Amino acid sequence: MNERKEQLFRASPIYLIPIAVSILVGILCSLLFIAANVNVGYITIMPESPSGSAWNAIYFVALIAVGAYFMYFLLKRKIRFGIRLLIGIAISIVTFTLSFLYFESIFVIVGFEAKLWLLLVISIGMAAIATYFTFSEVRAAREITVLLIGGGLGAFLGLTVPTLSAIFILLLLAVYDVVAVFYGPVGKIASHGLEDLPGIAFSFKDVHVGLGDLTFYSMLISHALIYFGGKACAFSVVGVLLGSFLAFKLLEKKGMFPGLPIPIVLGLALMFLSKLI
Repeated sequence: MNERKEQLFRASPIYLIPIAVSILVGILCSLLFIAANVNVGYITIMPESPSGSAWNAIYFVALIAVGAYFMYFLLKRKIRFGIRLLIGIAISIVTFTLSFLYFESIFVIVGFEAKLWLLLVISIGMAAIATYFTFSEVRAAREITVLLIGGGLGAFLGLTVPTLSAIFILLLLAVYDVVAVFYGPVGKIASHGLEDLPGIAFSFKDVHVGLGDLTFYSMLISHALIYFGGKACAFSVVGVLLGSFLAFKLLEKKGMFPGLPIPIVLGLALMFLSKLI
């Protein structure tokens, strides 16, 4: 999270609206997976065990760190075409994959046997639309795209990452976020401004919330819903929103503040608390 320098920021519940919207998108996408009984397997590379899950987390966070440093490298050298190309490719691939899965789930639920070519055409079309909106001059189109991708990608990760690995990944990401914001590439990218980086953050009033923050909030809540049920999901939503508001309060004193640690820790804590009540 970071604020615009020209305005005096004061935390308010209104800043939770985009986070809540992205979370709602993730919940709706998770309900699609549940209703369609989707089983695409796990995307982690190591088997689910304490050591395997730790390595999954290290591998996952390392990929994010490499991507962030590469983005900063391009930004520092003002290679704007490379930045936009990288963002465009990422948005296209993510949207294509998510569209394929979600539309396939919708067709299963309504009992329509869709041909592969139809799913491919729809997914390519959605990827093209999302990429176009990402670079659109219409701000509302850009922001809505970020919210939808954050929620949809979070639900996908919530489904395809097993529980222990998900916990390790989220906690390690929370630690990495602190380092990356205060000492690493995320803070440096934000200090250069986000004007040349469409699609990586949601801008609401005088605050920027990163796409990664929205994605991992939704990942936690979607995983809670899919694997632990509605009560765990509700508790984790409360934890993430409360943690986000606390992060906004701390943002009042700083120009930037990591958006993951407090919401993720509170979200996980309340998710597990729900199993004891």
